[in-house]
Amino acid sequence: MPGQIYAVTSTTLHRVPWFTDFDVAAAAIRGFVKPDLGSHDLLAWVLMPDHAHWLVQLADTEPLESVVNRLKSSSARETNRTLMRRGPLWAPAFHDHALRSDETLAIVARYIIENPLRAGLARTIGTYPFWDSAWLPEVE
Repeated sequence: MPGQIYAVTSTTLHRVPWFTDFDVAAAAIRGFVKPDLGSHDLLAWVLMPDHAHWLVQLADTEPLESVVNRLKSSSARETNRTLMRRGPLWAPAFHDHALRSDETLAIVARYIIENPLRAGLARTIGTYPFWDSAWLPEVE
């Protein structure tokens, strides 16, 4: 649905933790934020060692599956180039949740970017480098 906002999660193939290396994670992020990825807004995201969470707003009639496939393909190309490898990086499936009108975007975005805290990867969001949000949280 045009304008619909989705929280999306995708794992790496076989949950391989490719993104524990800074340069590899940075390559994946370059793939997420390329300006030529189409007509959607990436409102928030976080990259974890073996998966990613995105908060995406569809802009036109393009289906969510196409948007997610472009995010995954672009980040896989950048990551594989950095790793000097070929082959699939992301699992083929993904999980999505269409946000309801009563869900506050800033709260959902904060929940997404706080994943590294809940996983014990950082003590504060300010010390975890692999996230972005249209709403700047209070960084501790």
